[in-house]
Amino acid sequence: MKSFIAWLQGFALAIGGPGLFAVAFLDSSFVSLPQINDILVVLMVTQNKAWMPYYAAMATFGSVSGCYVIYLLANKGGDAFLKKRLRAGHTERALALYQRHGLLALMVPALLPPPAPFKLFVLMAGVAKVRPLQFVAAIAVARGIRYVALGFLAIWYGDAALELFRTHGARVGLALAGLIVAAALAWWLLRRRPA
Repeated sequence: MKSFIAWLQGFALAIGGPGLFAVAFLDSSFVSLPQINDILVVLMVTQNKAWMPYYAAMATFGSVSGCYVIYLLANKGGDAFLKKRLRAGHTERALALYQRHGLLALMVPALLPPPAPFKLFVLMAGVAKVRPLQFVAAIAVARGIRYVALGFLAIWYGDAALELFRTHGARVGLALAGLIVAAALAWWLLRRRPA
């Protein structure tokens, strides 16, 4: 598997944005390629800083497209699949998360680094019949924030960002996700405050 990932990484780097889109699509749909998108975004941005918005957009669009495929499959019959794969009660608890927290139940895992069970939440969104436009918007916002933030890290820290990400990628991802969740919670609380 490592040789396949190395080949895929080389392929994506050779063709740039379209390669990043393809890898993000595969990772978000049928194949798990932990952290390869993040590493590719950082690598590509350190090589060409001016193109950061383009690389972040390609990774985001690839991820949204791959997630949408999983969402559609789950929407058409994912409930039976999940009941076979998950212990009793897990499906109900995950569906309750969507009912209680709305799209934040999808956006938070989209921000988190692996091994967060992101695809499970994508499947649950399909089973919960989250509206397609809301689903796409939630994934696009969360993944866009993630890849833009990684792009800025690559611009600010250059090659050191790649080393930081390789050695402390999970911590960086968790810190970034924590900041975003805190901001989203603050925004939600401000909106609920009486005028």
